[in-house]
Amino acid sequence: MSNFIVSPAPHAHKANSVQQTMMHVLIALAPAYLASLFYFGLGALLVSVTSVAACVLFEYLIQRFLLKGKTTICDLSAVVTGLLLAFNLPSNLPLWMVVIGALVAIGIGKMSFGGLGNNPFNPALVGRVFLLISFPVEMTTWPRPLGRWGLSASYIDAETAATPLALIKGHIGELPQTLDLLIGSIGGSMGEVCAIALLIGGIYLLATRTITWHIPVSILGTVAAFTAILHAINPEVYVSCEIHLLTGGLLLGAIFMATDYATSPMNPRSQLVYGVCIGLLTVIIRTWGAYPEGMSFAILIMNAVTPLLNHYIKPKRFGEKVKVKKQ
Repeated sequence: MSNFIVSPAPHAHKANSVQQTMMHVLIALAPAYLASLFYFGLGALLVSVTSVAACVLFEYLIQRFLLKGKTTICDLSAVVTGLLLAFNLPSNLPLWMVVIGALVAIGIGKMSFGGLGNNPFNPALVGRVFLLISFPVEMTTWPRPLGRWGLSASYIDAETAATPLALIKGHIGELPQTLDLLIGSIGGSMGEVCAIALLIGGIYLLATRTITWHIPVSILGTVAAFTAILHAINPEVYVSCEIHLLTGGLLLGAIFMATDYATSPMNPRSQLVYGVCIGLLTVIIRTWGAYPEGMSFAILIMNAVTPLLNHYIKPKRFGEKVKVKKQ
C-alpha cells in the first residue's frame, strides 16, 4: 500500500495537468495580448517577449544550478508568469527593467519559496510592485495607444498619455467614454486597456472550468456596489462604478491574478470573502490612497491572508451529521 502524500496547492481534482491548465490561461490571455499588439505595437511585442524569455531562463537557471533539482519550465507556469508580468507593465518600459522585474518575480516571488504551488504571493505582482516602488517614473509613464499595429512607431519616443485613474486622482482632464474603455483606446499597462478582450478571456476560463465564478464576481460586485454608493453620495467627487470596473487592472486582476490557485483560498465561501476584501481594498486605495491603482496591492495583501481564510472558513466535513432542532 502506497503512502498517502499531502502536498501544497495547486491540487488537481480533475484530469487537467498543470501544463494543460496553463495552456488554458494562455489561450484566455490571447485576445488581450492581440489587443495590446494592436494598440501599442512594437513596444508591447518587445516587452512581452523579453518578460517571458527572462522568466523561463531564470526559472531554469535557479532550478538547475541553485536548487539542483528537476527543471519544470515545460509546465508553462513561467511563461504565464512572464506574460502576466508584461501585462502589468507600460509597453515603453526599458527592457533591462523588464528583466529585473522577471528576476524578482521568479527568483523572489516564486522559487525562493520552493517553486510552483509553494509561493504565497502572486509572482507577477511581486515583480510589478517591486518595479513600481523602484522605478516609479518609468512605471507610471504610459504610451498613448496607436490605434493600429504600429510596428513602425518609435519604441522609446512614443507619445505618452495619462490613464483614466490618473485623471480621476488628479482631477484633471476629461474622462474617456465607456466605449473607449471597452475597446481599449486609453493609456495604461499593455494588458489592461481592452476590457472586452479581458472579458472574453474570463468567459473562456469559466467555460473550461479553469476558474470558478466566486473570486471574479465577488471582486467586481464589491467594487461596483462600493463605488455606486460613493457616486450616489457625491457624484462631483466620486466617478461612476463603470469607470472603476473598466479601468486600471481591475478586470485583469479579478480574472487572471486573484484566481491564481496557489495564492487564493481553496473553498467557495473563503473565496467569496477573499474577493470582497480585495474589492474593498482596491476602492479604498484608489479613492483615498497615494496610488491611483490599488488592485496589485489589494491582491498581495489578501494573498497573505489566504492561509487564515483556509484555516477559519472550512467546508463541512464529509459525512458530518447536521443537528436538527426539534420543534
